[in-house]
Amino acid sequence: MASDKATNQRTAANTSPYGFDTLQVHAGTAPDPATGARTTPIYQTTAYVFDDADHAASLFNLQTFGNIYTRIGNPTTAVLEQKVAALENARAATAVATGHASQAVAFHMLMNPGDHIVASRKLYGGSITQLGISFKRFDWHTTFVDPDDIAGFAAAITPKTKAIFVESLANPGGVISDIEALADVAHQAGIPLIVDNTMATPYLCRPIEWGADIVLHSATKFLGGHGNSMGGVIVDSGQFDWAQNGKFPHLSQPSPAYHGLTFWETFGDMAFAVACRAVSLRDLGPTISPFNAFMILTGMETLSLRMRKHCDNALAIAEFLSRHPKVEWVCYAGLETDRYHKLAKKYLPKGAGSVFTFGLKGGYEAGLKLVETVNIFSHLANIGDTRSLIIHPASTTHRQLTPEQREAAGAGDNVVRLSIGLEDVKDLIKDLDKALNA
Repeated sequence: MASDKATNQRTAANTSPYGFDTLQVHAGTAPDPATGARTTPIYQTTAYVFDDADHAASLFNLQTFGNIYTRIGNPTTAVLEQKVAALENARAATAVATGHASQAVAFHMLMNPGDHIVASRKLYGGSITQLGISFKRFDWHTTFVDPDDIAGFAAAITPKTKAIFVESLANPGGVISDIEALADVAHQAGIPLIVDNTMATPYLCRPIEWGADIVLHSATKFLGGHGNSMGGVIVDSGQFDWAQNGKFPHLSQPSPAYHGLTFWETFGDMAFAVACRAVSLRDLGPTISPFNAFMILTGMETLSLRMRKHCDNALAIAEFLSRHPKVEWVCYAGLETDRYHKLAKKYLPKGAGSVFTFGLKGGYEAGLKLVETVNIFSHLANIGDTRSLIIHPASTTHRQLTPEQREAAGAGDNVVRLSIGLEDVKDLIKDLDKALNA
């Protein structure tokens, strides 16, 4: 059963009068007031003219919303932020340069030296490295837990823990997190649940409606959808009480960077998004370019159309591979036999995504041979493209991990990851079949 708090969160989030397809086209956008241009312009500028000295002072004091310097805000980027927030049914969002930057900026706002994160061990390999190795240089520490072990998350929480972090749909293993149960664990400990929703997108899953407090995206992937622009987005649900305990002083106590302003008191339900921009993005500097924001905005206008085709193709290919004599197993939650199928019905009822893994009977060498033999599939390190993509994680994206870490992350030696695109599914099946039989 969901907690009362989680139920209230879902109720509060469901406020938009428009459907998803309408929001993905119109949310955040309006004709340009200066020119009448209907498409959001690319504001390719570094800085903005102030009306007068008082206007400048009010902007720098966070007393007035507006543009100062593109490192912390840009009109094109602002439309992207508003659109993603609307699609996630959230209060506000802050866009950054990449998905990894969204993680770094979000945790920078939460953490102090010596603090702790509890994370799923089934994550993108780069995230495991970021949380498990690079963050240690900030004296931030992570305990990785089996995502199926809800009690394990609760047991791993310490007085220094500042967040639980999971992926709604894990890359590459296809693990689906039980968001509602994890939200209850996090909230009982007085900490936020952070969910990376890159693989599912808000079309397939909206974690905030199941109790998540912060949602992250690599907009490089499905939101942009065309493999041409990098970006990341931090989404603030507006539901978390940052002053309920003393764990989050950067939000609940006076900020020395802004003459004693307290973000939670001043900005309320958008405090986290504002603080990420005004402090962490300002000082760390991973800014998304206006051009990339424009490209991602353009891609998002067809998000639901693409995701429906992605999911249809992926299910057909997963079914084909599950019957192939060269394939040992297929991990795709859209299959009725998959261990995560029940969770997929709950959290991703429109489809289980288009990225999944399968195991080859020939092991490591067979994986290398397959990625070198396919024709339509592109062998590269990305997901969420219109084109179908293939990779052998053990030799690429997860090669920095130990063999034991790779196995735990769902990227063992025989694993191949597919990101299914928008091509004719019959052509994709023929391509895989020919390469598997080579």
